[in-house]
Amino acid sequence: MLDKISLNKNTDSSLYVRQIVVLSCFFFLFGFITWINGTLIPYLHIACELEEWQAYLVTFAFYIAYTVMALPSSRILQMIGMVKGMQVGLLIMAAGCLLFIPAALYRYYPFFLFGLFVVGTGITLLQTAVNPYVTMLGDSSRAAQRISIMGVCNKFGGILAPLILGAVILNNSDSLIEELKRLSLIEKIIRLDELARSVIMPYCFLTIILLIIAFTVKYINLPEIALSNLEDERKALENNEAQIKKTNNRFIFGFTAIFVTVGVEVVAGDTIGNYGIYHGISLDTAKSLTSYTLVFMLLGYIFGALFIPRLISQEKAYLYSSLLGILFTSLAVFSPGKLSVAFIALLGLSNALLWPAIWPLTLRGLSGKTLNKVSAILIMGIAGGAILPLIYSWLSALSNNQIAYLVLIPCYSYNIYYKIIKTR
Repeated sequence: MLDKISLNKNTDSSLYVRQIVVLSCFFFLFGFITWINGTLIPYLHIACELEEWQAYLVTFAFYIAYTVMALPSSRILQMIGMVKGMQVGLLIMAAGCLLFIPAALYRYYPFFLFGLFVVGTGITLLQTAVNPYVTMLGDSSRAAQRISIMGVCNKFGGILAPLILGAVILNNSDSLIEELKRLSLIEKIIRLDELARSVIMPYCFLTIILLIIAFTVKYINLPEIALSNLEDERKALENNEAQIKKTNNRFIFGFTAIFVTVGVEVVAGDTIGNYGIYHGISLDTAKSLTSYTLVFMLLGYIFGALFIPRLISQEKAYLYSSLLGILFTSLAVFSPGKLSVAFIALLGLSNALLWPAIWPLTLRGLSGKTLNKVSAILIMGIAGGAILPLIYSWLSALSNNQIAYLVLIPCYSYNIYYKIIKTR
């Protein structure tokens, strides 16, 4: 079965702290690279002269990698182990960042999308290893608290990403738009080529950082999670139809919970920039609106780290967060102008404690190969980040950008349903 990390048999608190710090660095990277997408959407919209729905293929290319690569990632981890899997994931991410160089030089949108898919593939492998690693690190009742700590680091990276990248690739963006309107066709092509090349330097820097971390992971002494007795577990499952049915239900319900949760996170974080422009906010301001959503997510994660399970159980936090999501969505849909944008940013607060609660709810009582397989299925649910923004853009075309946010209400409602069936 899947043995818990040695800390459970060893009270070495310094080892525990070291493990938490290293894993926190991984989650900072996840956040930084993932939430760059919020700035890439308006950037590529301009640089590659895209329609709005085409710009949202940024999130599709990135998040669909989770669905395509989750099960292969699970098999890779079984072959090479969790820690080496983390190294390989970092190297794949570095390769994806390098693909931005030819994409920028040729200003060719499909190259950008392929680079994002490769980066998403690397993060999939890394996430498949790290999420169960954090969940199994100690007492299961504090799993949501540990994931909340990781979430603080993740969202801190996410807050910095749009601010830093936006300052580099969309500097003086409002004047840029006015400039493009005045240029002739040839001059416009030259200016857009120049704009596209501005992304090369930051992605080269990211590549170097990822390579450094990948080659230093083996010196950090992260303990391996050992997989053992898998054949015995397989035979036991084959002879226990009730257990098979129960596990399959976890696949379905857990996958759907992750799907809708990541979907609402990405819609709230990656559409808010364009939504701000829709309500008359300048691009110079709107390019960083993703950071506002992530600030509220960060506050939610800090609350979880401090008060779960001390003052509130992870199950109740999950329920109240879903209810809060329905409230903020409704207020965003029916409020005017910039106030509506503020409520979309506030969705970060309601979204913060959904992901941390789903993992322990779904993985509770699982071990060994079953745990590894369910973890991979949950990672596949991150495809919600690929699909829901496209549904949002489709609804925007049918109605408008504001009414389209109603798509979030069924997602939060499902999370309420999932909490009820898992705790009754």
